[in-house]
Amino acid sequence: MARVGEASSTDKSARTTAQIEADISRTRTQLAATLDELAVRVHPTTISAQVKAKAVAAVEEKAGRAYVAASGLVEQARAQFVDEKGQPRKERIVPAALVGVGLVLLVASARKRRKG
Repeated sequence: MARVGEASSTDKSARTTAQIEADISRTRTQLAATLDELAVRVHPTTISAQVKAKAVAAVEEKAGRAYVAASGLVEQARAQFVDEKGQPRKERIVPAALVGVGLVLLVASARKRRKG
């Protein structure tokens, strides 16, 4: 049994010059690959692409949420003018249509006054 501080036959001091050179070469290759990867990560093009991808994802998420909310509102509005069988509710459609026509006439008359 080897004592502390003594070299054994499997210790690194027993390696050959070729083994040491191979280790150095392997370490250089690994270091070069690591440096290349770091260079790509900090390159302005890479950073801007990552920022752009995050922004696009955030916008798409917000748009998806807005679409779901708008769909819910449309469905609620539709439910006000259509009964459970899908038939139009004339008692609600006619007053809403009259209000719409009144607004159009009001806007048209306001424009006519400005021009004239």
